[in-house]
Amino acid sequence: MAKQVVVIGSGFSGLSAASNLAQKGYDVTILEKNDVPGGRARKFEADGFLFDMGPSWYWMPDVFEQYFDRFGKKPSDYYELKRLDPSYSIFFGKNDVMEVPADMAALEAMFERYEPGSSKNLRKFLAEAQYKYEVGMKEFVQKPGHSILEFADLRVVASLFRLQMFTSMAAHVRKLFKNEQLIQLLEFPVLFLGATPENTPALYSLMNYADMAMGTWYPMGGMHKIIEGMVSLAEELGVKILLNQEVKQIYVPNGHASKVVTQDAEYHADIVVGGADYHHVEQHLLQPEHRTYTERYWDKRTMAPSSLLFYLGIDKKLNNLHHHNLFFDADFKKHAVEIYDDPRWPAEPLFYVCAPSVTDPAVAPESKENLFVLIPLAPGLEDSEEQREKYFDIVMNRLENLTGQDIRNHIIYKRSFAHEDFEKDYHAYKGNAYGLANTLLQTAFLKPKLKSKKVSNLYYTGQLTTPGPGVPPSLISGQVVANEIYKAMKP
Repeated sequence: MAKQVVVIGSGFSGLSAASNLAQKGYDVTILEKNDVPGGRARKFEADGFLFDMGPSWYWMPDVFEQYFDRFGKKPSDYYELKRLDPSYSIFFGKNDVMEVPADMAALEAMFERYEPGSSKNLRKFLAEAQYKYEVGMKEFVQKPGHSILEFADLRVVASLFRLQMFTSMAAHVRKLFKNEQLIQLLEFPVLFLGATPENTPALYSLMNYADMAMGTWYPMGGMHKIIEGMVSLAEELGVKILLNQEVKQIYVPNGHASKVVTQDAEYHADIVVGGADYHHVEQHLLQPEHRTYTERYWDKRTMAPSSLLFYLGIDKKLNNLHHHNLFFDADFKKHAVEIYDDPRWPAEPLFYVCAPSVTDPAVAPESKENLFVLIPLAPGLEDSEEQREKYFDIVMNRLENLTGQDIRNHIIYKRSFAHEDFEKDYHAYKGNAYGLANTLLQTAFLKPKLKSKKVSNLYYTGQLTTPGPGVPPSLISGQVVANEIYKAMKP
């Protein structure tokens, strides 16, 4: 009889782990606390609008291709991809908008306009970034992170300096470019990783290669189409996905998890995979003697940002917005300090607006617009309705001014989502939105381990363990943990 695996959570990493384990012959059940699968990548519908609740950027298409290829499938079996051009816009001020083209020759020409002679350095920067991407994706992210010995391979050690693990992203970019707007363009992708460019290893310029060379894509119908595809594949492989099953306890007699208890059922388990928030699984579902880490340990971790999100339905089409829009008309460094160094509600926040209905008519009624507005914030802040409304006004004033139109009077649907919601819906530690920050001291084997030291058959996957935050790393995290389980416990 096949070993029974219980996976807690149906986000990207949980679905990935479940499908990879089912393919290897395990009997897999996913327990999901919410009423739809997907974790942070859930969707909801209201008044004819269809909103993706979380991830909105589709980068690293090769990771998705490789994922589905493991099962003899292709992304196109489940959704249609469209490359965005321009990839995104950056608003530096009124009538000061950088539209980042998808075509490389057009991108080089744009760099030349901002900084004559810089296209040569862009080619050099992206060639280095490509090396980091290829080595990083092949060597580093596939490692389980048990110990430093995994990185003792001479090839990997030799590449550490070329990968610029010990140089900051800020120093690397400034060595090649002088124009402040180009610098902000090149530094923005690492904000997804949860640290300032000064504290993020230059290894992560691989994100710029993913952005500029591999492109920004969109799955028609919404990002949740990826989840629908993964759910369909998992069920085809025999995975059982049970919704509205919030796990209350992992029962651990003699250092071995034997069952997972929800509010109304118990599930026998030979193996347990925590695909929900690592801190929550460890600190709230296990007894103290079975926890690898202390509350003090968790409190000292550097978390990636939280976010204040607004889902808006607009009763008209809007001007001057592309699919992805970044608003960098305020002080980039000051906002970063207010997220990472001196956590507080920001004085003048940078923000991001996604308008998927510009690309996809299916996500909004005819002649209407679907907007997703995101303000990155420090985790752990006190969240209130008054604060949310204050920042809604700040953002809407700037959005209307910078795009030259009335938006507020045309809002026919509005919903907000912030720290309290991240904690309530996902048990997200300190209300974080993106997991654990990818600082140098929280990279690779320095992350919380994917295998429990105290419970012999308990594993973890997702944004708080190897390889880190983001959708592609979460897919890979599920694959890595499935491989580790298979090596340790054959089905």
